[in-house]
Amino acid sequence: MKRHPALRDAAIAAIALIVVLAIPLLHRSPAFEDFVIRLSAMALFATSLNLLVGNTGMVSFGHGMFYGLGAYAFALTMQMTDLSLPVAAALAVLVTTFAALCVGAICIRLSTDYFAFITLAVQMLFYSVIISWQSLTGGDQGLRGGIPRREIFGFELASQLHLYQFCAVVAVLGLLALRHISVSPFGQTLRMIRDNESRASFLGVVLWRARLWAFTIAGASAGLGGVLAALFVSGAYPELADWPNSGQAIFAVMLGGINSFLGPVLGAMVLLALNDVVTRFTEYHGLFLGIVILAFALGLRRGVLDFLRLAWPGRSR
Repeated sequence: MKRHPALRDAAIAAIALIVVLAIPLLHRSPAFEDFVIRLSAMALFATSLNLLVGNTGMVSFGHGMFYGLGAYAFALTMQMTDLSLPVAAALAVLVTTFAALCVGAICIRLSTDYFAFITLAVQMLFYSVIISWQSLTGGDQGLRGGIPRREIFGFELASQLHLYQFCAVVAVLGLLALRHISVSPFGQTLRMIRDNESRASFLGVVLWRARLWAFTIAGASAGLGGVLAALFVSGAYPELADWPNSGQAIFAVMLGGINSFLGPVLGAMVLLALNDVVTRFTEYHGLFLGIVILAFALGLRRGVLDFLRLAWPGRSR
């Protein structure tokens, strides 16, 4: 009897989560825990971008805006109110969802090239607001004073171990939700639009509506990643919303593979590891990363997981 794909994905996610949670019980490493916390945020960010790039064929250069907006909305809510952490996180994701809906309503009707650059322009505008509105955002210094890491569902987030466990759980659940969307009929509709939008339109698909839904879902997921980033740095900083951060997500998608769901996760892992290693030896880490990405692009001509899927002799159609 064939297993249901959703149950299979849930089982794989549960096994992966158990393994990640069990590692600190065997050996504590603060550096590893920090890496997983950052990876949790980056994986949600990059995978949400791939919902646009890989599934829908919409390249966004401004996706970092929603990542930064989620971080700022969450950090400001935690600093200025006494709301519980789950409520503050939900409110931050809601704000990011609404922003993605508004930005998407403007951008999704444009052609591919104009869509990419308009999203970048909107992100630069948002970044300028962060820098200029010093009384609210702290300007180029970011939010000072930190944010209270209150207890949530038994996780005392002031503890690094509990923060590690919480971020791992949120990341796995968020990725599982994105996976479900990707393999759902809606995800198949997005891929049909990517491959042949004229045929999709002929079959009755309302292109702008499907693209707007995809853009909104991707923005909300990036906002959730921003919440985890704000928890890690205990605040929010302009770099989270700057355009190079969008470039990091694009690099992660390219490194891992746009046609594999876990490609952006692997790409984020490789990118963060390279950043950590290279910055120890040289200040020209940007140049080194550029050379690595160029080597992947010219050598494999696709992401790592996409290359392995094509090279694996027993791959499924």
